[in-house]
Amino acid sequence: MSRTAILSEARRTGSLYWDTAATLITFSGTLFVSAALLFSLQPMFAKMVLPALGGTPAVWAVSMCFFQAMLLAGYFYAYLLNRFVPIYWAPAVHGLVLVLAFGVLPVGLPASASEPPPGGEYLWLIGVLLLGVGLPFFAVSATAPLLQAWFTHTGNPHSADPYFLYGASNVGSLLALISYPFVVEPLLGLSAQSRIWAFLFVALVLLIGVCAVQMVRGSSVLSSPKTSDSVSAPVASVTWRSRLHWIACAFIPSGLLVAFTSYITTDIASAPFLWVLPLAVFLATFIVVFRDRELIPHAVVLDRLPLLAAALVLITSCSSAFPLPIAFGVSFVAFVAVALACHRELYLTRPSAQHLTEFYLWMSFGGALGGLFSAILAPHLFTTIFEFPLLAVASLVVSPLVINAKIQRRDWSNSARLLAAGIGILVLVNAVVWMGWIEGSYTLRLIVLVSLLALMFAWQSKPRLQLAVLVCMLLAAPFVPEGTAVRYGTRSFFGSLRVMEAEGGAVRYFLHGTTNHGAQRIRSVEGTPIEHPVPGQYYYPGGPLAKSIDAARQASGKAPGDFHAGIVGLGIGAVASYARPNETWRFFEIDPAVVKLARDSSQFTYLSSCQPNADVVVGDARLTLAKEAPKSFDFLLMDAFSSDAVPTHLLTVEALRLYLDKLSDRGVLVMHVSNRHLDLIPVVLAAAQEIPGAHAVVAIDRSPPQGYDKSPSHAVLVTKFASSSISAWPDALPPATTSVSAWTDDYSDVISALWRRYVR
Repeated sequence: MSRTAILSEARRTGSLYWDTAATLITFSGTLFVSAALLFSLQPMFAKMVLPALGGTPAVWAVSMCFFQAMLLAGYFYAYLLNRFVPIYWAPAVHGLVLVLAFGVLPVGLPASASEPPPGGEYLWLIGVLLLGVGLPFFAVSATAPLLQAWFTHTGNPHSADPYFLYGASNVGSLLALISYPFVVEPLLGLSAQSRIWAFLFVALVLLIGVCAVQMVRGSSVLSSPKTSDSVSAPVASVTWRSRLHWIACAFIPSGLLVAFTSYITTDIASAPFLWVLPLAVFLATFIVVFRDRELIPHAVVLDRLPLLAAALVLITSCSSAFPLPIAFGVSFVAFVAVALACHRELYLTRPSAQHLTEFYLWMSFGGALGGLFSAILAPHLFTTIFEFPLLAVASLVVSPLVINAKIQRRDWSNSARLLAAGIGILVLVNAVVWMGWIEGSYTLRLIVLVSLLALMFAWQSKPRLQLAVLVCMLLAAPFVPEGTAVRYGTRSFFGSLRVMEAEGGAVRYFLHGTTNHGAQRIRSVEGTPIEHPVPGQYYYPGGPLAKSIDAARQASGKAPGDFHAGIVGLGIGAVASYARPNETWRFFEIDPAVVKLARDSSQFTYLSSCQPNADVVVGDARLTLAKEAPKSFDFLLMDAFSSDAVPTHLLTVEALRLYLDKLSDRGVLVMHVSNRHLDLIPVVLAAAQEIPGAHAVVAIDRSPPQGYDKSPSHAVLVTKFASSSISAWPDALPPATTSVSAWTDDYSDVISALWRRYVR
């Protein structure tokens, strides 16, 4: 008897518990709820832990890596359960796991979590994730492959190919991610989110129980003596070539997801809004391609992929030459194209339903490796986010246009010659620049990369030659001189750090990510060495930040030497130049790599000349300042940045209340809010309005920039008293109210701040 006949007979006699439509609805709905819970848990818990680590983008990158690893563990558990545990016992085993997971709800930071140790942030974060959310995430992550495997035993007509249920799972994931920054985060605090998540977890357990009943009833029909001998069929084995292909096709887009997220959050803000959008797009590509009927032609994506990867290499290598919307637009399109291509390859090479859990296991393994590469290994291998263009180029390696094309000796020979010629040209360009015949510059790098991009267009029908050109472009990015020499480069948990030289070595400046955060002129314009460093950039003499120090001294009314200053954000130590003898200055810096750099007199001499024994406290500002005694500081400067982004948890009402508590009665708080992408002045004003007795004044620097010596800055000065001397500054705006909602530890609205900067 055929399978169709079995099912017809079962329905006629009432052997199946529910009909076809009800089974589909139950399993699809359960997968939807499961995925929604899984992917709402990620931004919720990452936001909980973010303040303890300074708001760095690495929090989300490492969290993504952890969640991918737990997803792999869940899929491995589902594979073992499906293969070795009798189908009638599987629901009981999984039910026990779910009960154990419920025992740690509601999720939250573990009470045993201490402050992250300097230099041990990676392990600390992984430990907190494991204790706080590991078991619930593991239990829910196993649901998708388990339910799809159980569905094959229900006797449903669609059960022979249950991969379509992956779409229902990803729809739940997508809606959960999109709704989090736009609905959940603005309306609910983190504690309320955690309680609601626990309630929905109970609902999920009940739904899984219903699915288990359907599976067991359907399985009893299909395994009856009357029918069991007619449903078995030969199953094709899975080869290691297929397994490696699945791993590679999952590795590349997963690693690219982490790299792309780090790329866009480095300069704007590390916040759920910018975390979930790339992940939502990533999941949407699964929905688009995990189906028989193509919504976007696979051949078209593969054909455009080399050019998009080349454009991404160009954009990321010459970032200052392109406006932010163009750079992000090209990056986004390239990211989507790679995800579509790789995920479609996964669907086209999927095995039969009997190997479903193994397929998801290897796919998850590749995804976990990709996350591990971008979140953990890449920061130790590269001083910039080089993994972003690297993974885009690597996507061509798994493209069927490359791996399945007829291998001809001539093609490989031409590709090898082209690659050798490209490397030779790069070596020649470096030699010419080194000998002083031409100067390195962004223009030179741009010319080289655009020339290679033109070759990509010329060889659109030759994917292997295009791959060789792409490798040359990747090599050109770091090796074609850009005019400003790199003296020093490193990458820590908190970002990419580089010391650059300009004007023939007369100026050194500090790049955090892509943003200049301080400069020192080593020689004057006339070429004379400068012995005592003069602050440049934002800290130039006469600017708002410099004048605020004198204003605070005057407002304090204290005798010389009794002045106490606190500086959050050490940078290269330029502000130390304004310290006077016998004054007490304390610096707060979260990144040990920045402290090491600022103390290195071979790079910058602000600290060695002005504060050789500088008092530096390492750790997140919120945590370290909380340990200071009330009214400790007459001047408190908040100047913490991650590239161009100010950590959101340092701008909340709770944060501002903490700062004011540490100020003396006549103290001055200065919030440095200069930013290319976010309008943060109303955010600080809104927070000040929530605190009784706080007085805020905005200082707008309208001075024209003068290279590395002078950069305009914007600041908000907050005091616990009304100060006519501060509000009388020529560039100060009178105190004003704002209609912007204040940010809190439970609420932040990065979208509106971005909108105000670019649209209004």
